[in-house]
Amino acid sequence: MGSIFKRKIGIEKQIDDFLDKVSESGLLFKSGVSAYLKGNIESFEKTIESIVETEHRGDALRRSLEEQLYIQTLIPESRGDVLSLLESMDSLLDRFKGALWRFDIERPEIGDEFHEDFRELINCVVESVEAIVRSSRAFFKDISAVADHMHKVSYWETESDKISTRLQRSIFRKEELRLSHRLQLRDFVRHVDKIADRAEDVADKLSIFAIKRSL
Repeated sequence: MGSIFKRKIGIEKQIDDFLDKVSESGLLFKSGVSAYLKGNIESFEKTIESIVETEHRGDALRRSLEEQLYIQTLIPESRGDVLSLLESMDSLLDRFKGALWRFDIERPEIGDEFHEDFRELINCVVESVEAIVRSSRAFFKDISAVADHMHKVSYWETESDKISTRLQRSIFRKEELRLSHRLQLRDFVRHVDKIADRAEDVADKLSIFAIKRSL
């Protein structure tokens, strides 16, 4: 089974562009937190500007796609699933942006001993979203390839949970930290980890959409 849009090349290009924005937001998030941990606030703030611009472009593409799906009465049998998928992917972009804004607003003090685990956690979260981006591309272009990437979402989400647990345990065993400081760092860890949880939720939804399309 090939493209869901048959010969609608224009809309396929827009979907690719939209998914590119979701992917880019993950890379920007990773880059932004890395700059923050290094104390390079100027680079961190520039990354926030970039991810805000990426989010705006992603929103514009999603709205354009939704409008075309209705006006051109494209894929009426799958329209609801496609709209739901686009909104879910857009929410991942929003979560990356929101997480960076939270770093900017609260400016948490993250000790050097936590940096490696924070980087590993962020890498797993970004990889989980990248896997669902690849799965979504396959859904639109080649339904048989969806499963090739779907299992990686669960893998990276599980790895994210492991690192999150380890990091929270390390934070609370650092007794010289004030309790308020430990609670703040724990909340940051959970906030980041939830992005991978959300990616897995999208994967569950996409799995159902793919089955429906294959029937």
